[in-house]
Amino acid sequence: MNSNAYIARQPIVDSEHHLIAYELLFRHSAHAQSARVSSDVDAGITVISNALFNMGTEWLLKGKLAFINMDQSMLMSGFSTLLPKENVVIEVLETVPATPEILARLRELRGAGYRFALDNFNDLPETEPLLPLADYVKLDVLAHAPEELTQIVHALRKYPVKLVAEKVETPEQFRHCRSLGFDYFQGYYFARPENLATRVINPTHATVLQLMEKVRKEADVKDLENLFKKDVALTFKLLRYINSAGFGLSCEVQSIRHAVSILGMQPLYRWLSLLLVTASSSPTASTLARTAITRGRLCELLGKQNLPRNDQDNLFIVGVFSLLPALLEITMEQLLERVVIPDSFADALLHRSGLYGPFLALVEAVESGEPARLEEISMALMLASATVNEAHLQALAWVEQLGID
Repeated sequence: MNSNAYIARQPIVDSEHHLIAYELLFRHSAHAQSARVSSDVDAGITVISNALFNMGTEWLLKGKLAFINMDQSMLMSGFSTLLPKENVVIEVLETVPATPEILARLRELRGAGYRFALDNFNDLPETEPLLPLADYVKLDVLAHAPEELTQIVHALRKYPVKLVAEKVETPEQFRHCRSLGFDYFQGYYFARPENLATRVINPTHATVLQLMEKVRKEADVKDLENLFKKDVALTFKLLRYINSAGFGLSCEVQSIRHAVSILGMQPLYRWLSLLLVTASSSPTASTLARTAITRGRLCELLGKQNLPRNDQDNLFIVGVFSLLPALLEITMEQLLERVVIPDSFADALLHRSGLYGPFLALVEAVESGEPARLEEISMALMLASATVNEAHLQALAWVEQLGID
């Protein structure tokens, strides 16, 4: 099912107004000026989901850090470890108490490489245990008189933290905070939150639940791959996630099997859990999505004649991705800005060139019923007409067996 995803980002700058990070904020609509949330948990899950699955950290952050709010429940959940630690600063909300359990969780996450900011910090005895674990402390300049702010800054100097002035709205406030030695600044004086929206396709609950059950039972990777192939949205989101900058991989992951193997069962289960929270209860497999899956399967079957298995897997992805712009209501160029894929995929999707492009062009000729074009490409690929027809029938039968409505 198609829907929209919304998020806002507000710049965090240094004393020279150079952009160093964005705070990512929940939004319920394209024009919302503030968050309308039922709970901090819902808002946190939505921000993480949109950043990881729907918009992509590369497109959203442009290489900058992301400050993402988390309440106690989010911190203690497995969702927090889905975030790419190289790109993210976890912003601990002021409502989070410094209990032994919270402190232990922060140490665990810090040991895994995550960084923390203390949001809207108040220098009180009960909050002091959080300071040794923090990398940033954010102070609301509107909540403190100038003299009080000076005292708080002085008290925090004994900790190796970077200070962020929040809600800086005037030149005078900026100059005062800069004179106090604040490292970074955020507020309307620099920029209001910028609302961003994207069209998304969501996986079905049924497929996600089936995958979670198979992952829990540590099923064979081949079984998992077959389930992923049932759902266009799942394939798209998995490859975007595994190829995000946070994984620091030396090469792009090009197949579902490779992505599942790299991610591992426990992280995959957490990833699917987050998807389940945000998945649509209505079927994703509209006529267009069904066509995309059929196209991917036909590309894969045609490649069996003269390409190794890895390239056959890649052909499935190319076929499915070729219809994602129509599903997302964006151009192919916009799609390729939001997902990391190899040049060989991009050549096929944009120009029908390279190793995979002719196979995609052949499948499109099959769909459109262009006999001259079909014969021309089949001959170039050294595929007999009977072979192409048989593969087409097999692809249609395969999709029928998947039970996609």
